[in-house]
Amino acid sequence: MPKPTRLLTSLALVAAVGTAAVVPAGAVLAPGDDGIGDPYFPLDGNGGIDVLHYDVGVTYEFQTRCDPARLDGVSTLEVRATQDLSSFNLDLLLGVEGVVVDGVPAEAEKAGRHELVVTPAEEVTAGDTFTVEVTYGGEPRPDVPWNPKDPKCDHPTKQPAPLSYAGESNWLADRTEVVTMNEPHMAPWWFPSNDHPRDKATFDIRVTTDADKDVISNGKRVSRVVDGGLATTHWRLAQPTTTYLAYFAAGDFAVSTGRTGGIPWVTAVSKRLPDGSRGYIKRTVNRSGPVTVWLEEHLGDYPFDSTGGLVTDLSSGFALENTTRPTYSGGIGTAVLVHELAHQWFGDSVAIHRWRDIWLNEGFATYMEAVYYAEHGDESIPRWLERNYRETKRWGSFWRVDLTDPGPRRIFAWAVYQRGAMALAALRGKLGGRPFDRMLRTWATEKRHSTARVGEFIALAEDVAGHGLDRFFRVWLKAPRPPKPTERNGF
Repeated sequence: MPKPTRLLTSLALVAAVGTAAVVPAGAVLAPGDDGIGDPYFPLDGNGGIDVLHYDVGVTYEFQTRCDPARLDGVSTLEVRATQDLSSFNLDLLLGVEGVVVDGVPAEAEKAGRHELVVTPAEEVTAGDTFTVEVTYGGEPRPDVPWNPKDPKCDHPTKQPAPLSYAGESNWLADRTEVVTMNEPHMAPWWFPSNDHPRDKATFDIRVTTDADKDVISNGKRVSRVVDGGLATTHWRLAQPTTTYLAYFAAGDFAVSTGRTGGIPWVTAVSKRLPDGSRGYIKRTVNRSGPVTVWLEEHLGDYPFDSTGGLVTDLSSGFALENTTRPTYSGGIGTAVLVHELAHQWFGDSVAIHRWRDIWLNEGFATYMEAVYYAEHGDESIPRWLERNYRETKRWGSFWRVDLTDPGPRRIFAWAVYQRGAMALAALRGKLGGRPFDRMLRTWATEKRHSTARVGEFIALAEDVAGHGLDRFFRVWLKAPRPPKPTERNGF
């Protein structure tokens, strides 16, 4: 970790108020680690803290011809200490103006670009619950726009660098639309967090921006208050989710609402999309409610209190399973709709314990695509598996990815998705359709709103089988060559 650079020091002259306790004599205090312990991304998350709730408040100014967009925020975190702490870290790329812990100004330092080190005026003991208010702001993409030849703009002589972390520059916006969608990281570009799937929390998200813009986020909309040319929109997610799946979008959207099977839904489609395709896109995303109800039939009760989706005209090249309301870039079809909504169970409700466990997200969501098509007149699951096996068995790189530990650069490899789904289809063939279907539902139900490891799913499968499955999972998840098509291997 780089040597900390002092941003500010605000030492309290009065005793701390709130729930932070005075440290008992003899207690051993230590700073929280600067990472949660995930080897794929060592600085992701932080040690010694468990965030229970985020109250995120941001003001967003869209970029103009000459100036980049600006985001300013005041966000309050409700935190539980998991160890005695002299200081703790949060993940944030933007500049910090001040930090207050339980109502008392705290010392704050930036350690490199990504880490914010907070030292409370009163040390914290394990089990304490306390609040952290962070005031911050900056330009998420200071390099956009940048045209040194524009006579109306007074640009610097050297183009500024974008805010980046782990090789990612994730801000997606232009002059009229913004969507905070990305994976594995997005939160540090717009709010301070314990940024790792292992630490889930509930959210209140308030976005202030131009009053002529629609603002969409997670959960249910609480209010929208107009004040002059600005409006503040408040969304609330009452069930816990991971930080990279929290988001907001602002732009000119066609917003639809409804209720299907007792589940309210909200969809939003960018009005900038071409007239010729916008109608089809709107009809497709408005099927989010029926698809969610179909998934309930297979996976158990929907784990959140609303559903829907947002389609942006901004180009990201992917869709993302943002909690309750996935985001889609430019277009949408049935397969991707089913995939992202299946993630509400696999990835959002049942989150991964480490990024190496990504098969539990992507393989499972891809498998549900095959189930959907099988039940709507397409090929059966066994035939789907046989066809995909024939098409891929000579693709060496496809089989060389270890699905239990793909590496940080391969967490989104096609093998994680497609071969991961094939492994589940083969497991269904080995266990039998009904036992497998019950097992998948049990997994989604028993791990609801928690995190999971690949080994835990394997243990559940072995319980259902009544015997060990080491060899089966080795040939499907780890072996660097395709398994032979045998009954022992599930097909």
